[in-house]
Amino acid sequence: MNIPYKPLLPETQQPIIIIGASGIVKDAHLPAYEMAGFTVFGITNRTISKAHDLAKQFKIEHVFENVAEAVKNAPKNAVYDITVLPDQYIEILEQLPNGAAVLIQKPMGNDLAQAREIVAVCERKNLVAAINFQLRFASFVSAARYLINEGIIGELYDLEFKVTVNTPWELFPLIKEHPRLEILFHSVHYIDCIRSFLGNPKSVMAKTAKHPLKKLSSSRSTIILDYGENMHVVINTNHDHHFGPKHEESYIKWEGTKGAVKAKMGLLMNYPDGLPDVFEYALPVKEGENEYEWKELKLEGSWFPEAFIGAMSNLMRYKEGSDKILSASVQDVLGTMKVVEACYKSSNGGGISLEEL
Repeated sequence: MNIPYKPLLPETQQPIIIIGASGIVKDAHLPAYEMAGFTVFGITNRTISKAHDLAKQFKIEHVFENVAEAVKNAPKNAVYDITVLPDQYIEILEQLPNGAAVLIQKPMGNDLAQAREIVAVCERKNLVAAINFQLRFASFVSAARYLINEGIIGELYDLEFKVTVNTPWELFPLIKEHPRLEILFHSVHYIDCIRSFLGNPKSVMAKTAKHPLKKLSSSRSTIILDYGENMHVVINTNHDHHFGPKHEESYIKWEGTKGAVKAKMGLLMNYPDGLPDVFEYALPVKEGENEYEWKELKLEGSWFPEAFIGAMSNLMRYKEGSDKILSASVQDVLGTMKVVEACYKSSNGGGISLEEL
């Protein structure tokens, strides 16, 4: 089966200015932009030595002392790529030129109130602003989206994310201590991806939990999203599976009335080295019969770094007018942040006590 899944690239050159020089920039942003042939005009970071290191490694021509200097020297059609933590977003957005295009690292703020402030700043300054939810653009998600949009697997009625892995949180020291760790910085990807298929849920039920031997605010979550009586949508994450690779799992599964799709997200297993992704789909052996055959389809690219091409491409193409929809606009992602907030409210509120019955 021939499935179009690769992102369309922009038709114009739009130089990128990166604000931040963290590990994600080195491991994902810059390799992805190099693959796509994007021009990175300049980079800045509060610890300027890190910016110089990345500039040298990736042959970036300009290193700026701060955001103000970067904006002053930026080409008129520059795209700004904010890769810092949420507390710095508003301060940086306020310094960007009115009407500029900007891709902001996820999540969109530490909570819903901050998310609303970010949207307000972007709208006041008329920024063309999107959040870097790259999972929407991963090859296995794009391929699944095609099969669903074309009606090939029929009416979707079940969507499941399952992650049982050993996540080395020590690799993320800046977020490891965050009071909203698992849902806000990890499951938020899955919430956003689900919304890109189904829109906003009617309601949310969730529980996020700690590990008794770890100083983490949370490391395992179960989230149920209510999309009506025919849809079953669930996210199950366990980042504390320390018992070897045999029973590790990392997948998305879509089930429809005519077929199913399962995508193994190899990146999360044996992290940070990862394992290969696997994309499979099941369709009837003969039309109208209940015997199904699973087939594997080889896809190029993965979540990291290739999906970062799609997120930036969509922003550039929307800015130039060749894409009509900005997929993860700040306005759309406000819905993702509402779901996140609902998850924490549900988790803190607890379920129905048996003593109430």
